[in-house]
Amino acid sequence: MCDYSLHLVASRPAKVGDQLVSTEFLKSITRGFTAPGEPEIAVCLLPGTELAFEEPVQYDRAFSLFGKARLDQKVARFRQINMDDPHVHHDALEFPGGQLVMVTRLTPDQRATVLQLPASAQSARADRTARERSAEPIEG
Repeated sequence: MCDYSLHLVASRPAKVGDQLVSTEFLKSITRGFTAPGEPEIAVCLLPGTELAFEEPVQYDRAFSLFGKARLDQKVARFRQINMDDPHVHHDALEFPGGQLVMVTRLTPDQRATVLQLPASAQSARADRTARERSAEPIEG
């Protein structure tokens, strides 16, 4: 949900409609997402979460000698890759053309909105809400 290098950073799960900002975390060696005004709380995404960026996405190339790159796309799906290797970053964004950009390569201060969570997260939340409602006393 949040990359392994964020274990020392406070975090919370993303919600539909959340406004996010890409950032560099002070207590970590990685980049990720926060909510505006909450720079020290990582917002964690589940695989399958869809994001819409305000502007085309910019990221650092693999070798800083080659500078920054830009994708002329604004919608991405969060996924995790290389899960068999515990010593590398896993968090990535997949764009409609099939391009993968590691979240740790996103340039800071890019704004995005959570469009939707994966179906499994939405149904789990609906189940929890239904259980909570069924536990409420019925007045009569």
